[in-house]
Amino acid sequence: MMNRINSIFRRNLPAKILALFVAIILWVVVMNDQNPSIEGSFTVPVAVVNAPEGYKITKSDEDVKIKVRGPRSLFVSASAEDFRAYVDLSGAEAGKAEYKVQTALPQGFELVEVQPEVVTFDLDQVVQKRMRADVTVTGSSAAGTTVAKVSQDASFVTLEGPQSAIDTVVRVVGYVGLAGNNTDFDVTVPLTALNADGREVQGVRVVPQTTSVSVQLARGLSKKIVSIHPVLADDLADGYQLGDVRTDPIKIEIAGDSKTIESLTAVDTETIDLAKFTSNQKITVKLALPSGVTVTNPDVVVSIEIKKKK
Repeated sequence: MMNRINSIFRRNLPAKILALFVAIILWVVVMNDQNPSIEGSFTVPVAVVNAPEGYKITKSDEDVKIKVRGPRSLFVSASAEDFRAYVDLSGAEAGKAEYKVQTALPQGFELVEVQPEVVTFDLDQVVQKRMRADVTVTGSSAAGTTVAKVSQDASFVTLEGPQSAIDTVVRVVGYVGLAGNNTDFDVTVPLTALNADGREVQGVRVVPQTTSVSVQLARGLSKKIVSIHPVLADDLADGYQLGDVRTDPIKIEIAGDSKTIESLTAVDTETIDLAKFTSNQKITVKLALPSGVTVTNPDVVVSIEIKKKK
């Protein structure tokens, strides 16, 4: 029986092999005609894997276009959600750098290209910084009264945010409006981180976010307009020299007992440390007021020009 089967199988074997080969070719031709290989593109978001902790991460491109090739039948049910683009940030350090986009494709698809091939990532380390919080009084109290004392419960705050944003903060301030008050009052004011232009720095968190302020008013005090004298430490770095130094405001109204303020023509600022300055500065400092002398707002802005020695 087996001999008969082998005999039948071997009979005209070359012709049978040729027929099988032709059938396979015809099948490939038919399949290519009915289900040809085509190309298509999908726009997918760029995911991030192995992101280091403690950084604010931004990227130059949110999406990439993936161009793939595959049988036409696969494209019928395929969608962008089936494809994945990602960047591996293992070992990434602070700063800007380009990273190659990697892909994961469904079975049957072949990658043609990715646009863009690389994405720029900026890793900005999240840090903390302790700073003094100032309270600025605005407006005027009732006629015949003046601000005698302003006190706050949070004199220092902690800033939290990306290093690049924290570095632009020059002061933290809360604003108290007098609005014609004629008696002492307490108020809670929000604290805001400001840059050198007086604008709020975005992305920075102030802790605590508010401070309680007590404002004491006085009556019967004499008032006088005097100049502001910036006091500078003699510690400027070698190779640099001072240029113009200006205050804003230039003059200020002080209040106090008539005998106390009679001889005053100017009030000093706190001593300004110059040791770390190598470029022009604009900083906010407090006035160093004599005992018994008050002002509505003790904060002044000092602009300091610093030049390299020739």
